[in-house]
Amino acid sequence: MPGLLRGVARTAVVAGTATAVSNRVNRRQQGRWAAQQESQAPPPPSYSQQQPAAAPPAPDMSAKIEQLKQLGELKTQGVLTEAEFEEQKRRLLEA
Repeated sequence: MPGLLRGVARTAVVAGTATAVSNRVNRRQQGRWAAQQESQAPPPPSYSQQQPAAAPPAPDMSAKIEQLKQLGELKTQGVLTEAEFEEQKRRLLEA
């Protein structure tokens, strides 16, 4: 009977070692996969950082176009010189 107990004990040790090694390999592999997924995924948004302010609303282009037409008419009538027209146009488009 001592031979039988020795065989059972040896089997238990081998099985326990195999299970421990298998679990360790499994944990390491899962850790690698998790790290790989984290490096490929975009970082989550950080709410502690200040969000950029919303862009101001676009100016009414129809009003600018109308003013450009008026400037063109004044230039055509000779009221504005070419240099004055260009300066007023630049100011209007920058605003």
